[in-house]
Amino acid sequence: MASLENVLKKALITEKTSAVSEKFNRYGFMVDLKSNKNQIKEAVETFYNVKVLNVKTSILPGKIVRRGKSVAKTSKTKKAFVQLKEGQKIEFFKGV
Repeated sequence: MASLENVLKKALITEKTSAVSEKFNRYGFMVDLKSNKNQIKEAVETFYNVKVLNVKTSILPGKIVRRGKSVAKTSKTKKAFVQLKEGQKIEFFKGV
């Protein structure tokens, strides 16, 4: 990975991640499969102007799906959960 723009794909905004972010100040992101924890930390700190304390990652295996008579497999994805410093937060929706 050469550039930080390619590390973060999208933010995970679900009921579960929003409950965790309120309780533990932890936010979830879908990230590139080849990115490591240091690159994820640097990308979040650069784009959101926050201090990252901890990064936890997980790789989700692809699922087997049926498309008509054939069977295909979806690609695997990587999630990252980033814990921020006390008192800091990320605003995904401003004014809501």
